[in-house]
Amino acid sequence: MTQAYHVPVLLDASIEALRLGDGSGAWMDATFGGGGHSRVILENLNEKGVLLGFDQDPDAVANTLDDKRFTLVEANFRYAQQFLSLHGVENPKGILADLGVSSHQFDTAERGFSLRMDGPLDMRMNPEIGISAAELIDEYTWEELMVVLRMYGEVNRPDRVAREIVAAHNVTPIITTADLVKVLSKMAPGGRENKFYAQIFQALRIEVNDELAALKELLEQSSKLLKPGGRLVVISYHSLEDRLVKHFMRSGNFEDKVEKDIKGQIHAPFVPISRKAIVASPEEVMNNPRARSARLRVAERTEFQNAS
Repeated sequence: MTQAYHVPVLLDASIEALRLGDGSGAWMDATFGGGGHSRVILENLNEKGVLLGFDQDPDAVANTLDDKRFTLVEANFRYAQQFLSLHGVENPKGILADLGVSSHQFDTAERGFSLRMDGPLDMRMNPEIGISAAELIDEYTWEELMVVLRMYGEVNRPDRVAREIVAAHNVTPIITTADLVKVLSKMAPGGRENKFYAQIFQALRIEVNDELAALKELLEQSSKLLKPGGRLVVISYHSLEDRLVKHFMRSGNFEDKVEKDIKGQIHAPFVPISRKAIVASPEEVMNNPRARSARLRVAERTEFQNAS
């Protein structure tokens, strides 16, 4: 792994949260990326420990670790259960997920994730499947686009923004990041342009990659995969992700409906290790600005078994 590909966020805190113990057993890195977290996990495993890393981005293959204890699964983490079973792993001791976009993806113009550089408006985590953000804009009605902007970008007046994007696209196709920024610049609030652009880019990216649905599937599978005492460690970068993680870790569902028995004991598959999310230190943020928005949450699998 090179620093240019991706600098792992909250590295020490996430490794400590996994509680690797004597280094035995199986572990899962749901977002392999540049291999930063995986490399340190392997350093803490003994000869009987194994680690499966998941990544749907074909570029991540170049970072594969040369270690017989490591296996890279070229797939979205939403398929964790079936691929773990395929590799003979039924119950990993811990699952780590560092969500969002890697530094490499942001810094590669042709991937279309960054509004700082002009490139094809793609935004797919795996460029070989699904539709790009440009194709989404071409195919969606303004009503469909409005829902995406409201739900995933939390944009003010998503109806107006969606109408403007579709109207502009009907005149001149929006096929690059610069094309989109040009259209958005006419609506961007003064002094908050970059935040506005970021909200739109985030909304499109989440829709293109079905990110929140995939996260939900991973969280639900984690309660089936982890045995009591197993650790779930998740780093998120925006409120939509963090809210899902927080609610699931606390109540076992995404509506945060807490169930208690007659003694007042919470019935949930996980118990949060700390009430508040762990955030990066000022020093880490200075060295790695991407860490500024990172929120790390940790939960431990309980004895609770869902009847369903």
